[in-house]
Formats: sequence, structure tokens, C-alpha cells
Amino acid sequence: MSSSSLNQPHFQDPDRARVHLERLRWPNGPVCPHCGSVREPLALVGKSYRPGLYKCRDCYDQFTVTVGTVFERSKVPLNVWLQAVHLMCSSKKGISAHQMHRMLGVTYKTAWFMAHRIREAMTEQQAGPMGGEGKVVEADETYWGSESGSKTAAKKSGDRKPGSALKDSNKVVALVERGGKVRTFHVPSVTGQNLKLVIESQIHPATHLMTDSSPRYNLLKREHGFAAYEQVNHSKGEYVRGKAHTNTVEGYFSLFKRGLIGTFHHVAPKHLQRYSEEFAFRYNNRVALGVDDAMRSAIVLKAISGKRLTYRRVSCTPVPVIQ
Repeated sequence: MSSSSLNQPHFQDPDRARVHLERLRWPNGPVCPHCGSVREPLALVGKSYRPGLYKCRDCYDQFTVTVGTVFERSKVPLNVWLQAVHLMCSSKKGISAHQMHRMLGVTYKTAWFMAHRIREAMTEQQAGPMGGEGKVVEADETYWGSESGSKTAAKKSGDRKPGSALKDSNKVVALVERGGKVRTFHVPSVTGQNLKLVIESQIHPATHLMTDSSPRYNLLKREHGFAAYEQVNHSKGEYVRGKAHTNTVEGYFSLFKRGLIGTFHHVAPKHLQRYSEEFAFRYNNRVALGVDDAMRSAIVLKAISGKRLTYRRVSCTPVPVIQ
């Protein structure tokens, strides 16, 4: 991330920021967020009106470019919001709320809430299954933190039992298409049935699937409906066999966990899915796919509509794959 990149006009001036956002959100002119009208609205100009205020000629409601977005009703200047988006989009392993509050000059609480709103905008709508004919998708799971609270406290109290670490951890499943994108899911458990449901619901049947040889995949191995399915046996020191490997998904998890450990340190279970979406967004819009920092930020700013997040709603639970 270049330090000079934040010197651009739309990062320094709220009015320039508004114009920049209007160009991205409304490339063909303003659209009423209340009724969807594309008729040219009435621009309300004068001392009694705030900059960028419009009045719809169909429903007569007033609106600005931030109405119906993650920025709505925020007291933070719009140029500061754009700085925050840029910082989160250009930091490979993420940026903590503490660092954002120092760089942006806002309180920690404000920076924390801003980051969660931006993560909400980063959440991508899944358009159909992954993979397809001739495509390879790798699947794996990883573990993070504790579902029941502080592990340190449990150890001190003597409540933890041998072998309980993985059971008490949060479970995250990732599916990575080689040379393509990733999807991640914070799931309640990684039983064979759960893994089978996640994988089969997200991956096209014509795909070549690859996993490790964990017993959790035994059910999938027996009953899969994919074009091909190969496993590598890590317990026997096998990591690559021809084109069969899970190095891509393991590389993604390595980046994901380095970010959680080195940048965020602690992530509450109820927020883990949103953090997972943040890492997935950057991976899915990486330089290797032709997306630079500015383009990545623009993608987020184009996706802010309909994703307003209140402070009360900044909470999420593991994806309910199966009860």
C-alpha cells in the first residue's frame, strides 16, 4: 500500500469523496433508493440543504448517495470512510480497528464499527456453484480460537479435558477453485455429513474435487457425485501426487490464520464469519486475477447498497449448515 495513495483528492475532501462515490454508484446518473426511479432528480441546492441532496421526481422523497448503504446516517466524514475502505482493501492480512483509529483520527469504537460495516459490503453474493467441467476445487477445514470463551481461563480452572481443543474450537471450511476464487463458511461442526452438505451444495458436479484423507471425508468419498474425487494422505507423508494436492486451500488458510493471529489477535465467534468474508473478498479480488488496490476499493463501493448495518446488528452466528 503506497503512503501517497491516500493523498488523492477524494480521500482529503468530503465533497470530492461524495462526487467520487456518486460516479461509482450511479454511472448513468442518480437512482432513487426509495422507489428505484432513474428519472433525473431535482438537485436541492442552497444554504438550507446539505451537499449532494436530491429529491425524487416520482416518489418525492429526498436522498443522498449514502442512503440505503453501509454509510447511511454515519457522522464520520465520507472522505474518512473512503480512506477506511482503501486501508482494508489494500492490507493483505487486514488492518486492526486499533490501527484504523490511530490512522483515521476516530475513536476505537467508531473504527471497530466502521470495519464491520465495510466487511458487510465485502460479503459477496454467491452466483451459482463453483467449478465445472475441467475445473479443480480443493476443500479443507481449519480451527480457530474457542467457542466457549477463554482457553486460558479454562486451563487455569482445570475444566479442559485432553483432546477437547479441536472440539472447543471454531470450525471454518474453505473451498478454493484453482486459479479462481474461494468460499468460506464458519460451521457449527465438521462431521462427515456437514462437510458433505457444504461441499455438494457449493460445487458443480462436473468438478474434479480434492481433499486430504481425513476420516471426515469418508462419507463423501463413498457417496460423491463429482466427475472425479482424489485425496492425498498427509498422515503417510503424501502431499502431492501428480495433480492431486490441497496446497492451494492450505495456502489460503495460512494467509487467513496469519491475519487473524498477527493483525486481529482475538476474534469473537459471533464475528468470525464476517472476518472470513473479508479475507475471501481480498483473495477473490487479488492482483493475480488482475485486480489492484484501487479496483478492489471500487468493487466495495459499488456493493454498499442494501447492506446497511446497525450497531445492534453487528453480530452473526455460525452458518447453520445442519442442526
